[in-house]
Amino acid sequence: MIELKVNGRAARVEVDPATPLLYVLRDDLHLHAAKFGCGLGQCGACTVLLDDRPVFACLLPVGAIGHRAVTTVEGLGSADAPGDVQQAFLHEQAGQCGYCIPGMIARAEALLRRTTTPSEDDMRAAMAPSLCRCGTHMRILRAVRRAAAARGGGVVDPAEPVA
Repeated sequence: MIELKVNGRAARVEVDPATPLLYVLRDDLHLHAAKFGCGLGQCGACTVLLDDRPVFACLLPVGAIGHRAVTTVEGLGSADAPGDVQQAFLHEQAGQCGYCIPGMIARAEALLRRTTTPSEDDMRAAMAPSLCRCGTHMRILRAVRRAAAARGGGVVDPAEPVA
């Protein structure tokens, strides 16, 4: 039996400790925002937060989590009450197919938990491990700028202003 803290709640699952966190989230806890993309930690579709740091859930064995907190996009807000990062992504229409968006939101959240005034380079570096095949990168970056501004900060040297 493995005990986890996911989105602020205790969870117990009966799985092999080597099972990737992504499978536990999707199959056992029915949290479907994080997606299976490549299974190699190269696309970022499975990104979740582990104690406020972005991790590839497809690579992380559930047995390695220990007492650290897991946060998925579902833990950041809902359709009825989106969190500020989710709201920024909606406002900027950052999702086209939407497959990468949960991982992108998780990465943006991790960045903005570290600082609400990142530099443009910080922002781009934080988002780089997640790929968007639809090409909405510029909208995604605008959404991160908007979320930073919503938290009372902003990108120090923005490539474009938040309108």
